[in-house]
Amino acid sequence: MKLITIAGPPSSGKTSVIVALLKEWAGRGDKLSVIKFDCLTSSDKEAYEKAGIPVETGLAGNLCPDHYFVNNIGKGIAWAESQGANTLITESAGLCNRCAPHIKSIPAVCVIDALSGLNTPKKTGPMLRYADLVVVTKGDIVSQAEREVFAYRVKQAAPKARIIAVNGLTGQGVLELALLLDELSQKDRPDNDQMDNMELRFSMPTALCSYCLGEKRIGQDYQIGITREMKFS
Repeated sequence: MKLITIAGPPSSGKTSVIVALLKEWAGRGDKLSVIKFDCLTSSDKEAYEKAGIPVETGLAGNLCPDHYFVNNIGKGIAWAESQGANTLITESAGLCNRCAPHIKSIPAVCVIDALSGLNTPKKTGPMLRYADLVVVTKGDIVSQAEREVFAYRVKQAAPKARIIAVNGLTGQGVLELALLLDELSQKDRPDNDQMDNMELRFSMPTALCSYCLGEKRIGQDYQIGITREMKFS
């Protein structure tokens, strides 16, 4: 099983890039599948079904999306195998820019759009910093100077990552992405049993407090567990 984790801020163009990538792979006979991890709702399943790709959607609800991903990735691989797939792509939205559903030795991609602002790369966190490939979308809408500055900011935030530009609507750049992922995927192809011994590239967000358990009242009397206070001058 070829497993690839793809993450990125909401509305950065992840689904469009993945659909274009899967069309490229499908043309050579690969058997593909996708799992979309989201928080409250998702309509991306329709895009994958329209492309004829087996897809499942997992909604974390009131759980941390990172925790939800780790709880379910093993079963997700088993589901992909039951579909006869040899490639599974997981798509996760980094809702707080802290999420980092990337696994050691597994190809990791972060999708970020050039319209999000020049300071966005340094705010995006581990899902960008620990990615093998950073896909920059919507570069056709900004100027050449803006594209170069944005790419420089991405390189500052993720110095070890390879940066490529992809247009999810036209498919431009997706062939290069496919070739780079082919190269990365030759290293490890885990099955369901192997996932128990693998590790995340970065720790999950720490959160275990009264509000995690449903508390709504504000005040120190109701704050228990892991909390952090600001220091005001």
